[in-house]
Amino acid sequence: MDYFMPTRLHTGDDCIARHKDGLKALGTSCLIVTGRHAAQASGALDDVQQALAACDITAVVWDGVTENPPVAACAEAGRVAAANNVQFILGIGGGSALDAAKAVAVFAANPELDEKGFYAFAWDCEPLPIALVGTTAGTGSEVTKVSVLTDAAARKHSIHDDRLYATVAYGDSRHTRSCPVAVTLSCGVDVLAHATESYFSRKADQISRAFATRAIRLALGPLATAAAGEELTPEQRCQLYDASILGGLAINTTGTCFPHNVGYYLTENYRIPHGFASATFLPAMLGCVAAYDPDYAAAFYDEIGTDEEAYLALIQSCLPKSDIHMTAEQITVALPRWENNGSVKNTRADVTVEDINKLLVSMYVA
Repeated sequence: MDYFMPTRLHTGDDCIARHKDGLKALGTSCLIVTGRHAAQASGALDDVQQALAACDITAVVWDGVTENPPVAACAEAGRVAAANNVQFILGIGGGSALDAAKAVAVFAANPELDEKGFYAFAWDCEPLPIALVGTTAGTGSEVTKVSVLTDAAARKHSIHDDRLYATVAYGDSRHTRSCPVAVTLSCGVDVLAHATESYFSRKADQISRAFATRAIRLALGPLATAAAGEELTPEQRCQLYDASILGGLAINTTGTCFPHNVGYYLTENYRIPHGFASATFLPAMLGCVAAYDPDYAAAFYDEIGTDEEAYLALIQSCLPKSDIHMTAEQITVALPRWENNGSVKNTRADVTVEDINKLLVSMYVA
């Protein structure tokens, strides 16, 4: 086993106010990286600003984060941070905002860095310290060293580096209560994708499997409620948030498998939210791994406390109806991106590019 996660994590009601000294230790000025609406609607921005004021920390707000944040926008925010001589970066929001904050910390310390240098880890200076505040129950980015961004060619890529860990992260599940049902479902099935892919990663170990199976067990009830169109109770919101953190801890050890990377293609070309896009391919992956190692797959269902039929039914109930149509030619053009792809090779089954071709054709070619 090999486990490392240096982030100080605080969760629970009022955790930001109760543990604000964690921010004070990072410096006397910060750039808040967030989107235009969710951080304010959730109450997280107000809670953060009150904590900063109590610690005599000045803040500049950069609210330019969009879904699937571009590297160029993160570079712009980094230049704003550098111009204001801030001492740390504070991300507030869902996975997009938190992933963007990690990249902004790099660009703030290296304002002349371009996209190529960013992806090549040509970082002359260490990223600024990072604090993160989650407002959705999905990505687990609060506790990972991963940042998923969109490059200049509109392609999504993930980068992994120990310097991208937050120093401190906060997770008050009350901040997730303002999420619409569609967001709750998309983020929630992202939890299932993270945990399931982690379990069936070739890098899985005893610790990662414990995180993964606990995440799924916590998420099952809340997701069934949300899929039925019912509002989650505060207790269920807390369960789902805890599940997202555990899912993040799982993939932080193992990485993801092919559903995530193939899902990027749906997000880039059909604007399918990330969680839905990844979960779309979970049934196919579960079929592959069950055929490859049936005993290991059977142990998975035992550990999550449900059977294959019920688990697949839950996943499908969370997904929106698909109106995606592809041509065989489109798929052929896309296939090279999965040649020697790390996520594809990480899957605990012998998945080939031809397998992905057959999958996409079967699902989307009329």
